[in-house]
Amino acid sequence: MATVWRWLDTGIRPAAQNMALNRALLEAQQQGESPCTVRLLGFEPAVLLGFHQSVEQEVNQAYCAEQGIAVQRRITGGGAIYMDENQMGWELYASKQAMGTAQMSDIAARLCHAVAGGLRTLGVNAVFRPRNDIEVDGRKISGTGGAFDGDALMYQGTLLLRLNVETMLNALRIPAEKLADKAVVSARERVTSLETVLGIVPERDVVVTALREALAKALDVEFVEQGLTAQETARYEIALREMEQPDWVHMIQTPASDRPVLTASKRFPAGTLRVNVALDTRQQRIRQVWFSGDVFISPRRTLIDLESQLRDVLLERMEDVVQAFFSSRTVDMLGLTPMDISGLLMQACTTQEVA
Repeated sequence: MATVWRWLDTGIRPAAQNMALNRALLEAQQQGESPCTVRLLGFEPAVLLGFHQSVEQEVNQAYCAEQGIAVQRRITGGGAIYMDENQMGWELYASKQAMGTAQMSDIAARLCHAVAGGLRTLGVNAVFRPRNDIEVDGRKISGTGGAFDGDALMYQGTLLLRLNVETMLNALRIPAEKLADKAVVSARERVTSLETVLGIVPERDVVVTALREALAKALDVEFVEQGLTAQETARYEIALREMEQPDWVHMIQTPASDRPVLTASKRFPAGTLRVNVALDTRQQRIRQVWFSGDVFISPRRTLIDLESQLRDVLLERMEDVVQAFFSSRTVDMLGLTPMDISGLLMQACTTQEVA
């Protein structure tokens, strides 16, 4: 007899409700009050901060207010992201025992391989790309991540149904105003969606069935649709009362001036390379990097991968990270060197030209 897990579809909700459900389900799982669960969710337009981030540093508040985009704080770390009805969220809540491992890399591989397999049944050439992305022809279609709370696991992923790049760039505090059209082109080179790949967005039920069957097979479980338990509902109501308040969203207040977006560019034989760096000046830590320009680099996604490696790196370690990155792969850059790239990054961080 197959192990039974709960299938919970909470539909499209405001961000505060989704975050309150995150906390309630994780707490209940940690306390042994919940069955192992896979949850499907959707969002009304919102920017979701990482738990340790500040609104002032991450969000274009004027644009979000004008467009009716909510701002909410997650219970997990990571960077700020934009969510709306064009993305389908999926989450797993389970114990370490139920997963058979406490190794997050193993869990990520298992779940991402499963979701990628489900997407392939829709005609999408999706593959798992370590550490925790699902890609189609080198472009991300689903980003994922997980966290443990004691013995309880929460693993989350988002599936792009269609792209809304312009809104995302405007809602987040990134240097889109100077990159302009190049920012949109760059974003479209990095990510894709079901609509882009298939020409249409499949009916929601079709996508849900594909994910459900793939996850059931990978986890060796049978899903049964059930609602929230009484304990989960009580926890949800408590969490929602807190998360709907400005004090929760603005719990961390760090001025934008402490995280300027700095820029530098230079012409090399391989072409012009431009870099924008979000720098935490107090900690001297690189929070995020965006490369652009017309440099020749093969494979094309090299700079995208480097951006990921440089996130949350201390400035004093930046050169070592860049060197280690290029030492681990073969890249054709027409004479552009790792020292050229790290030198440009340092130039941006020390000249204080704000993007």
